[in-house]
Amino acid sequence: MLRLAFAILMQLTLLTGIATAQDSGAAAAPDRSATGGAQTLEDILARQRGEKIDDSFRSNDVGAGAIGAGITEQLGTLGGASDPELWRAIRYNAANLRVSAGGDVATVLVQDGGMRWLTFRDGPLRQYGGWLLLGTLGALAVFYLLRGRIRIDEPSTGRTVTRFQFIERFAHWVLAGSFILLGLTGLASLFGRMVIAPYLGKDINAGLLIWSKWVHNNVSWAFMLALIMVFVMWVAHNIPNRTDLVWIRQMGGIVGKAHPPAKKFNFGQKLIFWSVIVLGASISVSGLSLLFPFELPLFAKTFAVLNDSGLPQWLGYGVLPVELAPQEEMQLAQTWHAIVSFVLMAIILAHIYIGSVGMEGAFDAMGTGEVDEAWAHQHHSIWLEEMREKGEVTKADGTSAKGATPAE
Repeated sequence: MLRLAFAILMQLTLLTGIATAQDSGAAAAPDRSATGGAQTLEDILARQRGEKIDDSFRSNDVGAGAIGAGITEQLGTLGGASDPELWRAIRYNAANLRVSAGGDVATVLVQDGGMRWLTFRDGPLRQYGGWLLLGTLGALAVFYLLRGRIRIDEPSTGRTVTRFQFIERFAHWVLAGSFILLGLTGLASLFGRMVIAPYLGKDINAGLLIWSKWVHNNVSWAFMLALIMVFVMWVAHNIPNRTDLVWIRQMGGIVGKAHPPAKKFNFGQKLIFWSVIVLGASISVSGLSLLFPFELPLFAKTFAVLNDSGLPQWLGYGVLPVELAPQEEMQLAQTWHAIVSFVLMAIILAHIYIGSVGMEGAFDAMGTGEVDEAWAHQHHSIWLEEMREKGEVTKADGTSAKGATPAE
């Protein structure tokens, strides 16, 4: 909290300094006679300091003739614009240009914000995202060495209970398989140039990325469909309840030897569920915006809502832009898409660990759908009692074991 308060204070201080500099700078315009009316060193330094300057001396200097008109002579003496004048007109949206193809995105010829996006993508996004995944794998390895595999305390009973029906397992594996493909192809797109190309060659990397783009764009529909199926089937079982407090207090059985009682899903599984639903939905929406940037622009409208709430101003970021070029929308959507995906990938790595080498018998729940009664009693005792009452516990010979206990 102290760090956050300090950061907010620094942002407010910076904005105050900028506003003061702007006020003081507006009082006296710099003398540009020495440059013939062109920008001065003071203009350049003011922009670098973040100050707003009156650049009408540039935006109005776009030539005497019609911008975009044909230059009939080599030096453009009949009223055509020179190259500097033409590019200034393009920069200040004063050029009378006609775009015959490419749609709205082609009307933006210069969008220097793309460099900020590229710098972030090639720098912090790769660096912190990569370290997040590697750090998660390292933490899981250390946890396994210290804790070992979570074993079933009681001997196997030979009686099983259906943990998940076929349709539940189908939705889970479609969701899991599509997410793995999306994660791998997304990582290839982000790290291919620095990891794949130097070792396998640019041609192989290019072919791989073409394939990755096709897979990523098409498998995403399976991910979104499975996400909806999982939500509909399991949301009722993942509502937090009072029994979760015991699980939290015992940290899922890590503290002490007792395994806390749980219904069909314990609190840890509920955290996974809601992480997948919330983050998966956010990834899906930003992905749809990337697929259909003109039909589903997200950030201009989002920024308008945030501005109305006053939150950006309170945090010291001023008023967020509410008019964004299509390129800016896609850059922001791609950035958000990648950040949230990294977070969800780290969470899913922990989920994969628990469902495979981390816990004995856990894979059976999504493998065959059947778990031994001893496993169910240890990890989901409340749910097991409900299944017993329904006669859902099955003996090895296939008959019902209603009312039986794990020791029988």
